[in-house]
Amino acid sequence: MNPIVQQQYHELVQSVADARNGLAALDLCAGTIADALLAGKKILAAGNGGSAADALHLCEELVGRYKDNRRALPALSLAADGTTLTCIGNDFGFDRIFARQIEALGQPGDVLVLFTTSGNSPNLLLALEAAKARHLTTVTLAGRGGGKLAGLADAEWIVPSGTGARVQELHGWALHVILEVVEARLLS
Repeated sequence: MNPIVQQQYHELVQSVADARNGLAALDLCAGTIADALLAGKKILAAGNGGSAADALHLCEELVGRYKDNRRALPALSLAADGTTLTCIGNDFGFDRIFARQIEALGQPGDVLVLFTTSGNSPNLLLALEAAKARHLTTVTLAGRGGGKLAGLADAEWIVPSGTGARVQELHGWALHVILEVVEARLLS
């Protein structure tokens, strides 16, 4: 067997085992999101690269469905509209691509969910700042110790790994956990 396959598998298994200590933090993130949706608020999500895909995945499952048929839930990925991103990036700079959208769309009680492997992206730091200024609740799913975002959100789950791939793999699992919690709360 290719040693890369074995190494990658062992890294994933170790990351999953290490994540066990953070389950209460993930539960808080899921509950925060579920509480807002049950109160009629919306979810705004953002990330860069693969983390943008995670933000999009979370939102499409909330608007559509995850496992069970239920009412559509208001969620919007701030990384999804190329025309908005390029307009804001051109006129205000790439660092403002998410903050500007939060200024336009965020309402008190809404939740901003940030996905990041490093926690150091300037556009996510400014997004968190804009969310707090507009009285949004903030949730961060990060890795690598959380970077500059560590400790700034109302709820955070930091994957205990320094490898971006492992962080994103666990973020994919975490967003499915969040969706399951939301649907269970909605249907109970």
